[in-house]
Amino acid sequence: MPSVASSPDQAPAADAIHATLLTWYDRHARRLPWRSPPGAAAPDPYHIWLSEIMLQQTTVAAVAPYYADFLARWPDVGALAAAPLDDVLTAWAGLGYYARARNLHRCAQVVAGDLGGRFPDSEAELRRLPGIGVYTAAAIAAIAFGRRAVVVDGNVERVVARLFHVETPLPTAKPELKALTDRITPERRAGDFAQAMMDLGATVCLPRQPKCLLCPLEDHCRGRAAGAAAELPRKLAKAPKPTRHAVAFWVAAPDGTLLLRRRPEKGLLGGMMEVPSTPWREGVWAAAEAGPAAPLQADWQVLPGTVRHTFTHFHFEVTVWAASADKTGFPAEVGRWVALDALDGEALPTVMRKIIAHGMKQTALAAPVNEDG
Repeated sequence: MPSVASSPDQAPAADAIHATLLTWYDRHARRLPWRSPPGAAAPDPYHIWLSEIMLQQTTVAAVAPYYADFLARWPDVGALAAAPLDDVLTAWAGLGYYARARNLHRCAQVVAGDLGGRFPDSEAELRRLPGIGVYTAAAIAAIAFGRRAVVVDGNVERVVARLFHVETPLPTAKPELKALTDRITPERRAGDFAQAMMDLGATVCLPRQPKCLLCPLEDHCRGRAAGAAAELPRKLAKAPKPTRHAVAFWVAAPDGTLLLRRRPEKGLLGGMMEVPSTPWREGVWAAAEAGPAAPLQADWQVLPGTVRHTFTHFHFEVTVWAASADKTGFPAEVGRWVALDALDGEALPTVMRKIIAHGMKQTALAAPVNEDG
């Protein structure tokens, strides 16, 4: 279905939109730890960069405590660059999308080492840094440096789709929505405007049951006028997520330590610590298949129950096998032994903490593995 916004005489006036929205923002801006109040001095670029990387695919509520912890540990980009990667990964654990943490560390090293500790102030230069894509570069340039940049996240897409009554479904509509955002982005206060659009989407122009009567742009909103605001933006139907399966190997030594190993640097959960496991695949693992993937030969027992976790693109189901092992002469390349009371200091992603919690709950082992099944 064609977009209503294609007709210029039906399009809301840009000057009226950003003037009205900035007036609203000056009164109703959210108070966020990384944000300078409207009209205040520009925020520290390090703070904006750190928050924007953390906020990718994550909520403000989830990010706030991590942001405070990172600033307490590493108050500037030089301190973060000097930190061991393991410390950064451990502090990041629970935020997900762990490639962001590795790129965060690499970016800090580039800025501290090659750029004298100063972030570049243009979108083009920012995009050359590790982990900074189109959206993040625009957000940093606008918010931290006052550059005019077109900042489009999920909240902004929703606001613009409704404001201009864009019927084209996402993700097809993304270029159109960015062009429309460009049309209404002002030359001055572009950073405040971007944050105002985000705040409007987060607090008023909600995905379900938008608060249209409270919206400063209600009189300009073509979607509202057409009675279609709550239905926008339209989205193409998503394919169902596949389910992947694995067997995890809980190996405990007599002194109570647990065997962990590091995942490969590239790929999902790269560089994080894990409970050793089979590869992750769509087919369920038969015992005879899973056995050769175990980190050692042992009298494996099946722990009752299944560990379940959902990633962005797939569901994950894990069966846990358990065994005891003697650490004497155990090859170091297989992994390392960690005391259970020291696990909080390890760079363990959420799914691995679920597996460990599952293992710790079991006070008795289930039936022996039947490798004929």
